[in-house]
Amino acid sequence: MTTSTTSQSSAAAPLIDLQALVVAVRRRRRLWCSMALLGLLVGAALAVLMPPPPTAVTKVLVAHQEDQPNDPGTLIRTDVALLQTTRIADKALRSLKSREKPEDFMEDYGGTGLTNNLLQINATGASDAEAVARAKALADAFVADHVRRIREAADAEAKTLLDQRDRMRDELAEVNRAIEDGAPQSGPESSANLESLFARRAELTSRISDFDQRAAEARTGTPRLVAGTQIVDAPRAVRHSLPRAAATNAAIGLVLGLVLGLALAAVGSVVADRPVLRREIAANLGASVIAELRRTPRRPAGLWQRRRTRAARERLTTSLARTVRGSAEGLSLLELGCARSASVIALDLARALTADGPVVIIDGLPRLQLAGRRPKPADPTVVSGERAADMSHQERRIGVGSVAPGTAWTDLQYLGTRTVLVVRAGHGNAAWLHTVARQLADQRIPVIGVVLIDPDPRDRTDGTLWDGPHTALRGRSERPTRQNGTATAAGRPKAEQPSWAVRIPDSDQEAR
Repeated sequence: MTTSTTSQSSAAAPLIDLQALVVAVRRRRRLWCSMALLGLLVGAALAVLMPPPPTAVTKVLVAHQEDQPNDPGTLIRTDVALLQTTRIADKALRSLKSREKPEDFMEDYGGTGLTNNLLQINATGASDAEAVARAKALADAFVADHVRRIREAADAEAKTLLDQRDRMRDELAEVNRAIEDGAPQSGPESSANLESLFARRAELTSRISDFDQRAAEARTGTPRLVAGTQIVDAPRAVRHSLPRAAATNAAIGLVLGLVLGLALAAVGSVVADRPVLRREIAANLGASVIAELRRTPRRPAGLWQRRRTRAARERLTTSLARTVRGSAEGLSLLELGCARSASVIALDLARALTADGPVVIIDGLPRLQLAGRRPKPADPTVVSGERAADMSHQERRIGVGSVAPGTAWTDLQYLGTRTVLVVRAGHGNAAWLHTVARQLADQRIPVIGVVLIDPDPRDRTDGTLWDGPHTALRGRSERPTRQNGTATAAGRPKAEQPSWAVRIPDSDQEAR
């Protein structure tokens, strides 16, 4: 029943838990805040260290013969492309009497189509005066080239029309000669030919007049287009404001750095697969979360934080002391990513148990963080794991160890036959949490609870596993005991197993 329920829950789990992803990204706020700050500083530094070159701007009104109200901007884009040609650049350089290559000069200016007929020219130079001179030379060269192209187009069109007119005139002369030759003749056939010739002469005369009028109109429209193409905004230097540029670049860098930092944090969280929610940590370790504590700070915290942390530590100490007093088996505290917090919890628990008799803390932490410290007058005795074997068994023992990578798993049973895991949220990945649960189950060390260090303050998920004995990968969460010749999972007869613990299928919540 439990196996099928677990498989259903695993099948219903999403590929990416958005809630866990948001929490993981929020916990890595140092990363994306640092990236945002770095982007802000880099943007401001670029504005100061790499200021824009002196720039001049001018605007040219461009008249086109093919102007239409519904033009999508094709003509002005053509003008922008024509501005970026070696012919315009060469004419501008000649007016400036410069020996610079047109190809190199083209990199120092550009055009932008503001409307269908308004072209803006930007030019840079070594100084404001040079930039203004370059902008004026470019505008003059473009206007002259545009006017020349308009006139050439008008002349070509007029010449074509006049050539057609001349051909019509030659044909009209032939028709007139035919009429003169056929006039003395008489007869029905001669009359019909003369009638058709007179009709042809009238048609040719009309077409000749039409071509003359069209040729005149072609030349008449040219002055209007020429007058309409002019510089409407004289070249002027663009004023550069360093504070404004620095603020703009800093804002852009801030946004880019923030986006990049959030992306890196999200990708890193997905790749690392480090559980941060109570629900995930409890499920991976196969044990319920019994307490949440803030990470023990190296510097004094605020008054309100000290009160809340002290109250939570007192509740945890009372609960652990009650558990130790109610059993003759030894208890160990095994840390993962929070050795300092585990040491503080062990010292608080040992002080609470001192009233019942002598207490010894066995320090199995790397670098003997408890045994190597300077003891205070009221502190309990702290010994290393090597010296613990030489002591008498009359003292109550509390072991403190680590389940970080590189742990000697077979030595954990000498710290205590039961354990409380002190885990820092987001420190170990899911695979290592599974490894810890499996190794402790193999060593027959039951996990009576998990103390979560540095949890997310907005975490509202449930970290209690009502069917905890069935969630471990291998083994059971408590050491089996025999009653009436039968071993049970929780150390009690099968008849005494609680019947009120039920898991809701496809859900992370439990109900009674």
